[in-house]
Amino acid sequence: QAMTFHFSCENVPLLFSGLTINSPGEMAGAFVAVFFLAMFYEGLKIARECLLRKSQVSIRYNSMPVPGPNGTILMETHKTVGQQMLSFPHLLQTVLHIIQVVVSYFLMLIFMTYNGYLCIAVAAGAGTGYFFFSWKKAVVVDITEHCH
Repeated sequence: QAMTFHFSCENVPLLFSGLTINSPGEMAGAFVAVFFLAMFYEGLKIARECLLRKSQVSIRYNSMPVPGPNGTILMETHKTVGQQMLSFPHLLQTVLHIIQVVVSYFLMLIFMTYNGYLCIAVAAGAGTGYFFFSWKKAVVVDITEHCH
C-alpha cells in the first residue's frame, strides 16, 4: 500500500481485511460512513462532558494559602466537584470512554490509508460534528477568580 496521499477508488482497504473499496460507488458509501463516524466521535466527546457535569455530585471546599499584599498570607477557597468510583455515572463514563478511544483509533487508521477521499471524510465529519455539537459548549467562568 502506498505511503503517500492518493485518490484511488480501487483496492483501498478499510479497517478489516474483508472490507476493501473497489469502485467509485463503494468509495462514496465509505465516504458517507466515515463522515458520520467522525461526526459521531465529536458528538460523543461533547455528550460525555455534559453527562459528567450532570453526574458530579459531591462538592468539597478546599482552602489554600496564597501570598497576599505586603507579605501577608490570604486563604482562598476553591470548590472541588467529584463523583464516586463505583457509581452508575462513572461506569457509564468508562464505557463511553472505551467507545470514544476505539472510534478515535478507527478514524486514525482510516486516515492512515492515505486515501484523499477518506482523509477528507474524516476531517469534514469532525469539523461538521464540532460545528453542530460544540456551539452550546458551556464556558465556566469563576467570578471569584482573581486576575493578577
